[in-house]
Amino acid sequence: MALQYSVTVRNAKLDAVENTINVSPILKIRSGTPPASCASADQGTVLASITLPSDWMNAASSGTKTKNGTWTDAGADADGTAGHFRVYASDGTTCHIQGTVGTSGADMIVDNTSFATGQSFTVTTFTLTAGNA
Repeated sequence: MALQYSVTVRNAKLDAVENTINVSPILKIRSGTPPASCASADQGTVLASITLPSDWMNAASSGTKTKNGTWTDAGADADGTAGHFRVYASDGTTCHIQGTVGTSGADMIVDNTSFATGQSFTVTTFTLTAGNA
């Protein structure tokens, strides 16, 4: 049997993610597929880079944690098709979270995956879900 956790423990685990990464992390949207892990070297072209709000995630509730505020970039840095993202500490180099990007069915949902230099974009949905319910 797999371990099971209470909602309180699941929420605490999720809140620890934001506490560990700390305030004002850097989100980079990149082309191509994600690397094997956060410890692997960056891959793909950085299409956009934004500093997330100081309080970037809502408090965990019912085993999920959602983005806080509006995550928008006024102008993409390069042309290309978004394939994955990485969330870095505020230093912009220490990767803590990575996943796929899309307009549906991805780890992070954006309003458009076709980026053009100077084009604005918005992250519409980002949710962390704790397993082992």
